[in-house]
Amino acid sequence: MPVFFALLAGTVFGIGLIVSGMADPAKVFGFLDLAGRWDPSLAFVMGGAILVGVFAFAFARKRTVSLLGLPMRMPTSSQVDRRLVGGGLLFGIGWGIAGFCPGPALVAAGMGEQKALVFVAAMLAGMGLFELLERRKERRAALA
Repeated sequence: MPVFFALLAGTVFGIGLIVSGMADPAKVFGFLDLAGRWDPSLAFVMGGAILVGVFAFAFARKRTVSLLGLPMRMPTSSQVDRRLVGGGLLFGIGWGIAGFCPGPALVAAGMGEQKALVFVAAMLAGMGLFELLERRKERRAALA
């Protein structure tokens, strides 16, 4: 049953990304072009998502299990460190260069968009490299 709801949520999310234009790099570039022909429409999409997220997270923080009875796994760290800032910068740079962030890239790749397929491949490679480096770091810490 959780797999069905995950599929349903992913489908609704993907449709929302398509309808809002978030899966279209040209629309994203228009939003990011503050000095040129700025298109503010994605600001309303993001604002709506943030508004929903604020209430959803407030509700979720009060629970120990999800509505499906699964354990809630909420972030516990509130520390802003070098890794968080660096990751945010890399995310923003990648978004600005490619016109995709992970969710819309997966949707666009599913629609056969060539640039999105390259982005997703690079994203997966980056995630794999991160995991490799994290495991190496953990091994070194265990040996020390």
